[in-house]
Amino acid sequence: MNQIFDRLKTQSTPAVRAQIRACAYAGHTAGLGKNMLQANLAILPASHALDFMRFCQRNPKPCPLVGVSDTGNPMMMTLGRDIDIRTDIPAYYVYRDGVQAETVTDIIDLWQDDFVAFALGCSFTFEHALEQAGIGLWHITNNTTVPMFASNIQTVPAGPFGGATVVSMRAIPDAQLDDVIAISKRFPMAHGAPLHVGDPAAIGIADIASPDWGDPAPVPAGTTPVFWACGVTPQVAIMQAKLPLCITHKPGAMLITDVADDAETTILQP
Repeated sequence: MNQIFDRLKTQSTPAVRAQIRACAYAGHTAGLGKNMLQANLAILPASHALDFMRFCQRNPKPCPLVGVSDTGNPMMMTLGRDIDIRTDIPAYYVYRDGVQAETVTDIIDLWQDDFVAFALGCSFTFEHALEQAGIGLWHITNNTTVPMFASNIQTVPAGPFGGATVVSMRAIPDAQLDDVIAISKRFPMAHGAPLHVGDPAAIGIADIASPDWGDPAPVPAGTTPVFWACGVTPQVAIMQAKLPLCITHKPGAMLITDVADDAETTILQP
């Protein structure tokens, strides 16, 4: 997997998506598709789509909405020339009655005519800008998935959707902290500036070495843990809603779009 990841880091976004569509890569996408907007995924029946859209509108920090499919159409036409949401994400979580039931590499057989797909901005987007500024990130260097935690920060509910805000953590060298905050703030469609800097316990995280999603990452001396709102938040909301069938991305395995990460709009022009 490491060799495949290293090769994909040098390839174009369409080439990376082609490998994902062919089920040749099922890992995380941090560091791939440089300078392109990455997105989280939530797919649910049209009967609950409006409530979910309200949930995103009321919680723009963890749920920056960047794309919505037409009902029953798996092509994300506003985010790319050829993006099939059933195949173009490395791995999917399938939720049944609010419980994660399985992990799959495509959802062709699960797709329904009443499904609506929502794409939400991802912090992997601003990570490219951090790397370009010479700020290294441990999880990318070590080919792991960024650690994510359910915080004690509650979302604003909408219909059956609600629950805790999920945060992602990166240990930032103290000397680079101000730069990291300023850079990430430039990407509001990718969660923007951090939600919290410093003591994990202040936002309800008891053990920073035991993330709820992703892989553990060290917080060495001379660094500060920094927490950004995370697009896994809808997965908590979906678990609370307990709908018969919903589908999301596997945390860390994102949709890489054809939209530039600094674009003024996330809607591609024909």
